[in-house]
Amino acid sequence: MTFETIALDRQGPVALLGLNRPDKLNAINATMIDEINLALDQFEKDDSVHAIVVHGNGRAFCSGFDLQAGVAANRETEADWRKAIDAGLELIMRFWHCSKPTIAAVHGYALAGGFEIALACDMTVCDATGLFGEPEVRFGSSIVALLLPWYVNPKRAKKMLLTGQDRMNADEALLHGIVNDVVPEGEALQRAVTVAREVALMDPDSVRMTKQAINQSYDIMGLGKALRMGADTSIKIETLETDLRKQFNQVLRSEGMKAALAWREARLDKNG
Repeated sequence: MTFETIALDRQGPVALLGLNRPDKLNAINATMIDEINLALDQFEKDDSVHAIVVHGNGRAFCSGFDLQAGVAANRETEADWRKAIDAGLELIMRFWHCSKPTIAAVHGYALAGGFEIALACDMTVCDATGLFGEPEVRFGSSIVALLLPWYVNPKRAKKMLLTGQDRMNADEALLHGIVNDVVPEGEALQRAVTVAREVALMDPDSVRMTKQAINQSYDIMGLGKALRMGADTSIKIETLETDLRKQFNQVLRSEGMKAALAWREARLDKNG
């Protein structure tokens, strides 16, 4: 099968899923959502795959959901936004619920939906260039998968989410338990594959059932209900259509992403 936005590979029992829109910093569009879901379906049915590594081609892991594609979709109703946000949440949580262990190999930016995919994976390795963040509030947008509060304390989660922090470095991510390992620049994928091979040596049924038991523990604590609440809040934010987001989207639509981000930063510098 030929894919447009992802690239698949194998290293023995380890399947590699490469996000492959390097010119867009691997921003997630509708095609990528469909293709990742197809790839994960394929891996889950293949008994020779014992672990899955997701990584990004080019300069970054993933910059999140494609804002330009979102503007082009011209979503106006609550139903439009619910469909889009539910699809995004389902995609992110595929890595959490996948019957095979999932490991993220991060370099460069892992932002917004990309950051949430890294959180949803069972383990995350990053190199020294890793930069994590949730910048959505900076342009009046919303968080699709509210996973961060399950990893860090409330004050740390609120600092990132309420300020739109988008440059948490690799060492800070390690300190807060967001990543398992930090390796030298350019070695994240190699290290992730090594970890995946270690997992692949274990009995697959035991690994699968243990992962399910861990996940069920979080469901008992209310993870699923909390994520649903977060997604509903996301829908409310997106349908609110704030003046800030209108302005950001106008610049994005007329001048492109680079100009929109520059407008956002200039506004923050002016108000700061």
